[in-house]
Amino acid sequence: MRRREFLEISVSAVGGALIYSLDRRPTLLGAQTLRVPLRFFTASEAKIVAAAAARIFPSDDAGPGANEAGVVIYIDRQLAGPYGRDRWRYTQEPFEAGLPELGYQGRETPRQIYRAGLAKLAGFDALDAAAQDAALRAIELTPFFALLRTHTIEGMFCDPMHGGNAGMVGWQLIGFPGPSMSFDDEVEKYYGRAFRPKPQSLEQISGERVKPSEES
Repeated sequence: MRRREFLEISVSAVGGALIYSLDRRPTLLGAQTLRVPLRFFTASEAKIVAAAAARIFPSDDAGPGANEAGVVIYIDRQLAGPYGRDRWRYTQEPFEAGLPELGYQGRETPRQIYRAGLAKLAGFDALDAAAQDAALRAIELTPFFALLRTHTIEGMFCDPMHGGNAGMVGWQLIGFPGPSMSFDDEVEKYYGRAFRPKPQSLEQISGERVKPSEES
């Protein structure tokens, strides 16, 4: 078993948001930095992923981006779980390219795709923004970039129990109120007016701890 590695996250980057730790306990960032235990990535790999995700979904005047949402933590948790080892995908031969509409048909698991892709992006986090964009454009047709882009979007807008969307910043960005089963009580109350409720996670709405898929 390899030595446990951590990613240090600046409080200023995530704005005092909630980060879910290794034992699924939510922690409010109250110090200058938080050392988040990594399940799959090494610390150097996590820095590359965080930098790449921040170029795919940057923060700007419109709102927060991948770093503020803790996207790298979401990706780390997914790759460490059953999804990362392809538990839910048919992985028997033959392995053929197939039609693009059929999706990825290769042999490599998400874990293997990331490890190979990150090896080619060594030092990425130390590059300036223009050089980072050029490096990403050079790999944008690879399975690795396709996964990274998809996972960045998922980490921005997933339920916070999966490690991303810290503080529900992604939901606040698009005005999503959370996975409530019904808004019947609000229909009459807000008729003809904008409805802008504070987002609530599935755990907040249900009042119970919900087991995320990566713990299966």
